[in-house]
Amino acid sequence: MGIPYDVPKIHMYTRIRKSPYFYAHKRHGVQSYSVCNRMYHPRHYDDPIAEYWKLVNDVTLWDVAVERQVDITGPDAFEFTNMLTPRDLTKCEVGQCKFALNTDIDGGIINNPVLLRLGENHFWLSVADGDVLLWAKGIAGVSDMDVQIREPDVAPVQIQGPKSRDLMVDLFGDEILDIRYYWMAEYRLDGMDVVVSRTGYSGEVGYEIYLKNASRDGMKLWNKLLEVGKPHNLAVIGPCQIRRVEAGILSYGSDIALDNNSFSDYGFLNPYEVGLEYTVDLDQEADFIGKEALKRIAAEGVKRKVVGVEIGGDPIIGYIEDYLPVVQDGEQIGQVSSAFYSPRLKKNIGFALVPIEYADLGTELTVGTDIGEAVARVVEKPFIDPKKETPKADLRKTLESIG
Repeated sequence: MGIPYDVPKIHMYTRIRKSPYFYAHKRHGVQSYSVCNRMYHPRHYDDPIAEYWKLVNDVTLWDVAVERQVDITGPDAFEFTNMLTPRDLTKCEVGQCKFALNTDIDGGIINNPVLLRLGENHFWLSVADGDVLLWAKGIAGVSDMDVQIREPDVAPVQIQGPKSRDLMVDLFGDEILDIRYYWMAEYRLDGMDVVVSRTGYSGEVGYEIYLKNASRDGMKLWNKLLEVGKPHNLAVIGPCQIRRVEAGILSYGSDIALDNNSFSDYGFLNPYEVGLEYTVDLDQEADFIGKEALKRIAAEGVKRKVVGVEIGGDPIIGYIEDYLPVVQDGEQIGQVSSAFYSPRLKKNIGFALVPIEYADLGTELTVGTDIGEAVARVVEKPFIDPKKETPKADLRKTLESIG
């Protein structure tokens, strides 16, 4: 089942924010945009399969300025930030990053940012699509905590793929190899201030470069990356959805906050329903928003689950326009939220929200498509590299072995 590129145009005007790298997109032949966090987000420059192989084989550059930062500082910044997430931040050192969830009073996930701890009382939340800035400001406004919350002039890019290590060494020197998976460090690069983290949205070796003073230095950084990346066959692409599904990475707004379609009951999914219960520490002393609800959910269990699925039929190339219904005896019981053809697995793979009684591995499901029904089967996720050995690799040892 081939999915064509979107045909309708997307208007370029002042209401939607442009990233500091926006005017480079046309230079690279951007083919499509989406809107995330009220910003234009480049999605494709080439065929999605071609972009997939560029990521898997070489190194790629992504504009991810849509990951808008929520900057939290002040004497009570640690206590305040710890309240915003079920993760126990006493286990997060300065210079460390954490994949964290923000939950509401009912335990529902309202965002799934990467958290960066820049200082004892200085945090960034690198957010997915959602108003975390306004939410945090609202909570601060009714609390007695001494915190300052703002959006800084910061715009990240991602450098992802097996050759990202070599490119980053050329940029920052061998010391960049000391950054462990989900850690960060600050650098000066040609007069630009950046934070570099060993994180990414691909399941490959990769980094994120958070550029400070981005409205001033955006194109300077972009051009620097192109220059240094040329010997490494650097390609500009959009976030590779095929690879993120292979890696078991859930998309907020599609796979988690399923509140924009007819099947959903408009209730946010909770960490246990999406398989992210490892981010919930119910034993920590500190309170956090949603703690009592999550205690109850953990004790009672869940009635629905996001599972990995293999889907039969012709290759699904491109984005599915709507959620695909999961049906049983003529009735819809669930939905597929993401589905793509994996060139390496040579299968259609994706995520489906189903009742808990259909969530066991090996369960067969029936999925409706625009050309009829297809048979699907519940399988383990991540689909490739389930222990994340690729992005967690010791890059200094790898370099020494090559040398």
